[in-house]
Amino acid sequence: MRIKAAVLPGAAQAVEVRDVDLAEPKAGEVLVRMAGSGVCASDLNVVDGKRQLVPYPAVLGHEAAGVVETVGPGVQRFSRGDHVVLTILPSCGRCLNCLRGRTNHCIVAADAMSAGNLLEGSSRLRDGDQRLNHFLTVSSFADCAVVAESNLTAIDAAMPLDRAALIGCAVLTGFGAVRNTAKVKRGDRVAVFGCGGVGLSAVQGARIAGADQIIAVDLQPNKLELAKAVGATHTVDAGKPDVPEAVRRAADNQGVDHAFEAAGRSETLAQAWQSLAVGGMVTVIGTLKSGSKLTLDAGPLIEEKRISGCYLGSSSPARDIPELVTLYLEGVLRLDELVSRRIGLTDLNDAFDRLRSGTEARQVVVFDGSEVAAGASV
Repeated sequence: MRIKAAVLPGAAQAVEVRDVDLAEPKAGEVLVRMAGSGVCASDLNVVDGKRQLVPYPAVLGHEAAGVVETVGPGVQRFSRGDHVVLTILPSCGRCLNCLRGRTNHCIVAADAMSAGNLLEGSSRLRDGDQRLNHFLTVSSFADCAVVAESNLTAIDAAMPLDRAALIGCAVLTGFGAVRNTAKVKRGDRVAVFGCGGVGLSAVQGARIAGADQIIAVDLQPNKLELAKAVGATHTVDAGKPDVPEAVRRAADNQGVDHAFEAAGRSETLAQAWQSLAVGGMVTVIGTLKSGSKLTLDAGPLIEEKRISGCYLGSSSPARDIPELVTLYLEGVLRLDELVSRRIGLTDLNDAFDRLRSGTEARQVVVFDGSEVAAGASV
């Protein structure tokens, strides 16, 4: 079938919206018509060449929600008309990591991603005679996407799909980092460095967990105001001197039990490390540039301070996505506030410029022709 897709020809180039060919789903695959797809820093990192995650040319986009159009042979869990969230966590169920319960680190999926394939091991996208690569097994900056069944989670049809898209990456990552990776407890003191979509989701995870102090750190005043609106108790201007000291003061002059680095910068990670209380932990959820090296003061290690990595919030989509949808529908999880701008596919290059500037919380591509998109705006 012919679809419109945003193709990235190579690093440091503009994306181009083209008519391309998408093959029908094979066994175990599903064709999804897109309703919304978030514009994420992981997409921008590939555009700017900060990280080489996929061969070029590629169709980007990975944080998405839509409606099932058709299913391939053997698909049991989905049927036409189902509302679904797409994630970058397909799994084979057979590799060593899957068998150990770490399906979010499936070895087969990792190999497929690095080659620009779907989980099955090949591409469904072409532009004439040219193969196009899939991004992180999703490629949602397009009218439709073919993905593995395990890329999908069915959701309540009452959930607006432009906001459901955010759950596929930003919310799973930020909220999951708090809930699953760090296991923040009631009464804990928390700082979040970087208040984009991921950081704001971490702020909300801390609020819902019952943290006492939730300190948001960012350069942008509008993001700090937004952080307060979704649960931050204190804010710190990241442009002021001695940010760690300001965070420690806000946390009873003791420092925080948990610091979440969501900006993807080694300098910010160092500030988060300096903000910890005795026994505290930094959870790194931002994506640092490939090859980045960290230099941290080793002294605090004697105080049993720790650093942890985190991939998509240590999430299990089948477990976490329905819960997050329920929290939104019950008014507990606030996603309306996170959508700072709705755009079309042809606006993506401008959206990437805005993302570079750091002024946006989350921009969402809303697709023409989706019966859900028209009613999805707040």
